[in-house]
Amino acid sequence: MSPFQHFAAALGFFHTSEFLLACIFMRQELSWSSWCFSTPYAVAMACACAEYFLERQLVPQLKQTLPWISTVGLAMVILGEAVRKAAMVTAGHNFTHTVQFQRREEHALVTHGIYRVIRHPGYAGWLLWAVGTQLLLINPLCLAGYACICWNFFRRRISIEEEQLRKFFGRSYQHYAAAVPSGIPFIP
Repeated sequence: MSPFQHFAAALGFFHTSEFLLACIFMRQELSWSSWCFSTPYAVAMACACAEYFLERQLVPQLKQTLPWISTVGLAMVILGEAVRKAAMVTAGHNFTHTVQFQRREEHALVTHGIYRVIRHPGYAGWLLWAVGTQLLLINPLCLAGYACICWNFFRRRISIEEEQLRKFFGRSYQHYAAAVPSGIPFIP
């Protein structure tokens, strides 16, 4: 398979599995957003495709002389997918695609499984997956853009989410957060 075919397969698997796991664990929140599509995301994916095909035409040696970069990217995509899906399955109904601002009665602090070593494995997995897709395609411009934009998004989102988790779980969450890294580089 070509890098672009791997990329297309990764997109298909990511979105289908996100929706299927939402059907299992987040049925009460099931909606179009459960597919994890948004306008900014579609623009980012269109940019990735445009960069890949433009560079393949204009500077084919970039895509052909460094095939090991694609292999590293594919490994990151697979690892990122595994980390994110492990987070979803481990957290079960506690995992949501949106930050929760009201604690549900059944809402529990998940600290076992992958959450024992990564505090935000869903975000860490998605970041690894997203950056990996651009390494897979050997897209240097989108690689830099994805890394910066995703990191900024998660920095803001983790800040908001952790404020809510401290409200929901108090000292239990504070102790957990002090002991377990976020999983995102440079975000404590």
